[in-house]
Amino acid sequence: MSLLLIVAGIALSAMSGVPALFMGVSSARGQRLATLLMAAGAAAGLSGTLSPLFGPSVPTRFFGAFLRVDALSAFFLVPIFLMGGLGSFYGLGYWPAGEHARNARKLQLFWGLLTAGMSTLVVANHAVFFLVGWEFMALSAYFLIDTEDDLTESRRAGWIYFIATHVGTLTLFALFAFWRRTTGSFSLLAASGISHRDADVLFFLALLGFGIKAGMMPFHFWLPGAHAAAPSHVSAFMSGVVLKMGVYGLVRFASLLPDPPVAWGIIMLFLGASSGLLGIVFAIGQRDLKRLLAYSSIENVGIILMGLGLALLGRTLHRVDWIVLGMASCLLHTWNHAFFKPLLFMGAGSVIHGTRTRRIDRLGGLARHLPLTSALFLAGSLAVCALPPFNGFVSEAVLYRGLFAGVGADGIAGAAAAVVAPVLATIGALAVAAFVKAWGGVFLGTGRTTDAGKAHEAPWTMLLPMFVYAALCAFIGLASVFVAPALDRAVTCWISATPGLLRLPSVASLLPLGLMGRIAVALVALTAAIAAAGTAIAWASGRKARRGVGTWDCGYAAPDARMQYGASSFARPIILLFAWLLKPRTRGNPVSGSFPLPAAMRSSVDDAVLDRVLFPAARLSLRRFRWIRNFQQGRTQQYLLYILVTLVLMLGALIPIGDLLARVFAR
Repeated sequence: MSLLLIVAGIALSAMSGVPALFMGVSSARGQRLATLLMAAGAAAGLSGTLSPLFGPSVPTRFFGAFLRVDALSAFFLVPIFLMGGLGSFYGLGYWPAGEHARNARKLQLFWGLLTAGMSTLVVANHAVFFLVGWEFMALSAYFLIDTEDDLTESRRAGWIYFIATHVGTLTLFALFAFWRRTTGSFSLLAASGISHRDADVLFFLALLGFGIKAGMMPFHFWLPGAHAAAPSHVSAFMSGVVLKMGVYGLVRFASLLPDPPVAWGIIMLFLGASSGLLGIVFAIGQRDLKRLLAYSSIENVGIILMGLGLALLGRTLHRVDWIVLGMASCLLHTWNHAFFKPLLFMGAGSVIHGTRTRRIDRLGGLARHLPLTSALFLAGSLAVCALPPFNGFVSEAVLYRGLFAGVGADGIAGAAAAVVAPVLATIGALAVAAFVKAWGGVFLGTGRTTDAGKAHEAPWTMLLPMFVYAALCAFIGLASVFVAPALDRAVTCWISATPGLLRLPSVASLLPLGLMGRIAVALVALTAAIAAAGTAIAWASGRKARRGVGTWDCGYAAPDARMQYGASSFARPIILLFAWLLKPRTRGNPVSGSFPLPAAMRSSVDDAVLDRVLFPAARLSLRRFRWIRNFQQGRTQQYLLYILVTLVLMLGALIPIGDLLARVFAR
C-alpha cells in the first residue's frame, strides 16, 4: 500500500503541469490547478512514507523487482514531496502566471516532472529505472534553471549545469555497466564476492557521478550560478532536495558494496571537510545573497559527507557506534538542510520580490518593511549555523559525538577523526560570520538605496511555506526524540543492506535515544531560560522612564546611509585572512591627496574551479583549435566532399582489416 501511494504521488506530480498547457498563457486558473494536483501528489507521497518510517521495516516491492520502498528511500522521499507541494504553493505569489505569461506554464510543467523524476529514482530497485528517474530530474532541473531564457545569466548558468549533470550521467552509465559486469544483474541489491579492485572502481565511479550532483568540492562549479539565476523557489528545490539525490546515490551504493577499505572512509571524510570549509569561506566572500546561500549548501553537503565517511570507517573497523552516529548525523543533517535551506532561499525570494535586487550591499533596514520575512530568515540563519534551539544543532551534535568517539582510536582512522573535529568547529564559526553578514546586511541598519526603501512584505502564499519550514526546524530542534524512530529505521535499513554487518553482535543497539533525549531536554531548558531572561529584561526596561537625548555624531550632523558599516566591510577581515584561497579582485581608484576626487571601489571573489580553471582551459582550447573553423564555410558542396572523403578513408581502412579477419578465421 505504501508503494502504491508513492506511485500515485509520482503520477499526480508528473501530470500537475499538463492541464495548464491547454489554458491561456496567463491563466491563474491553470496555475492553481497545477498547485492543487501537486499538493494532492505530495499528500499521497508523504502518506506512503509513514509505514516504512514508523511501521514494520520490511521492504515492500511492486512491479517485480523494479521498484522498492524501504525506510531509507522513504526518508529521502519526505523532503522531495514536501518541497514539491510547498514550493508550488509558494510560486502562486512569487511567480504568478499573470505577471510571467512567457514562462509560468513551463515552470509548472517541469516542477512536477522534477518531483516525479526524483521520486522515481529514489524508489528504483533497477539501474534502468534509476537512470530514467535521474534523467528526468536532470533535464527538468535544466529547464527550471533556464526559466528566464531571455536573460544571458540564466542561459549561461543553464548550459554549465547541463554540461556538468550529463558528465555525471555518463559516469553513471559507466557505473551501472560495470555493476552489471561485476554482479551479473542490473538490480540494486547488495553485492558480495566481488574483488577489491572491482569494488574500488565502483566506489570511485559512484563518488564522481553522484558527487557532481551533490555539489561536492571540486565538482561544485555548476552550483552557485544555477542557484543564483533560477527563480528563488527553484533555487530552494535545487539546494534543499536536488543536491540530496547525489547524497542518496552515495549512501545507497555505499550500503551495497562489501568490505570497504579504510581509504574509502578517509577520502569521504577529507572531501566532506574540504567541501564544508571551502564552501563557507567562499560564501563569506559573496555579495549576491543567493550565491552566498548556494555556497553555504556546499558547506552543508560537506557536513553530510563527514557523517557518511565516519559510518564507512565504522564498517571497516566493525565499530557499530561509529556506524550509527555517523549515518544518523548524515541522514538527520540531510533532513535538516532540506528544511532550513528552502526557508532561507524562500526568504531571499521574499526580499527579491519586495526590492527587485539580491545585492546585499544595496539592501539594509528591511526588518522595518519585511518583519515576518526578517524573523523567518533569522530562524533559518540560526538553524544553518547549528545554533540552538533549531535543528542544525542536533545533527551536528550527533556528528561531534561520533567524531569524539573516533578520536581515541588507534591508527589513521583516529587521526582523521582528530583532524576533522576541529575543522567542523571552524566551519561552525565561519557559518556564524557568513549569516551575520547576510541577515545583518539585508535586514538591519538603514536602507542603502531606494530599492530597500520601497520594499514591501510578501503575500501569505509565500509566507505560509516559510512558516511551515521554520516550524519544522524548531520542532526537530526541540523535539528530536519524535523523529528518532524514523531516523532509527533508516539507519537500520542502511546497516541491514550492508554485506557482512548482520553478523556483528551489537547491531540491535542502534541510535542512542538517550543522546537525542538529552539534546532535546538541554535545548528546551536553554530556550526557556532565554525566553525568561528576555521577558524579564523587557519588563524591567518598560518600567523605566524614557527620555530622548542626542547622540555624539562624531562631527557628522546629518549621517548618510552609506556611512554605516556594510556587509562587505564586515566580511573584509575574514576575506583577507583567506586571501591566499579566495584571491579577491579589487577594482577602482584609490583615494589620495588632501582634496581627493570622488572614488569608487568594487571587489569580487571568483569561483576557484569555474573561473580559474575551466573557463581559462576552455578559452585556451578555442585559441588552439581555431584553425578547425576553416573547414566550416557554410557550403553544401564542401560538406558533401567531406562525407565522400570520410567514406573513402573508412573503406580503405576496413577492407584490409576485413581481409585480415577472414584469414584468421579461415585458419
